[in-house]
Amino acid sequence: MKHLHSGKVRDLYETDDGLLLMVASDRISAFDHALEPDIPDKGAILTQLSLWWFERLADVVPHHIAGPGPDARSMLCRPLRMVPVECVARGYLAGSGLADYRRDGMVSGVRLPEGLEDGSRLPEPIFTPSTKAPVGEHDEPIPFERVVAEVGEETAEELRRITLAVYTRGAEIARERGIILADTKVELGWDSDGVLTLGDEVLTSDSSRFWPADEWRPGRQQPSFDKQFVRDWLTSPESGWDRSSGTPPPRLPDKVVEQTRQRYLEAYERITGTSFNG
Repeated sequence: MKHLHSGKVRDLYETDDGLLLMVASDRISAFDHALEPDIPDKGAILTQLSLWWFERLADVVPHHIAGPGPDARSMLCRPLRMVPVECVARGYLAGSGLADYRRDGMVSGVRLPEGLEDGSRLPEPIFTPSTKAPVGEHDEPIPFERVVAEVGEETAEELRRITLAVYTRGAEIARERGIILADTKVELGWDSDGVLTLGDEVLTSDSSRFWPADEWRPGRQQPSFDKQFVRDWLTSPESGWDRSSGTPPPRLPDKVVEQTRQRYLEAYERITGTSFNG
């Protein structure tokens, strides 16, 4: 197969019949850095979780999956012409959205009520798009009007509708399993017939914030099933790393690697209701 691209965590190949083989590695990234060492089984866990979600979203939006790949960490996909904006839905306030809210009371141009805290549930889920920055640069939040300028009003409305519909379905299913879906990023593109289609990965621990519902307490950073654990260690005194220094992050210690793997694994097994066997 023809190698097309390698990102921080995924590799992309083209098959002889024009399909794409997307391979999720065990690499992990944070703060726009690829970290070392890998997280064992991460690629397979996320790929299998994505495939599980694609099946449950098929009546919400078409998806790009053409079939499973040759191993647990790969999937065959139909090529898409990707939308030039990041589509994000938020039902709770956290991460960059919280930082934006604290600065001016808005997230991607959406005005929110006063008095919200870290982890607060929003009155309703909101669409908070951002730019698709080149590798090594940060995505920046943009208002809906900027999306309209990029892709036109009709497409912008569809992007918002689909993103919120994916979030709503995902949040309902996760909640039944004792998990809060705080926010998620989805990738959308046009297929060969010009139909907006769900691509890349979906509702995984790399593209979403998952919190245990029984431990949710607004006003603090929530325990999570995603790579927030890695981010927290990198910004702790224990790591000794200064994000603003321009130096690469330190190597992850064994305990952080193992605990991160366990968080990815628990999210998969709680959401799907099945044991992961690789």
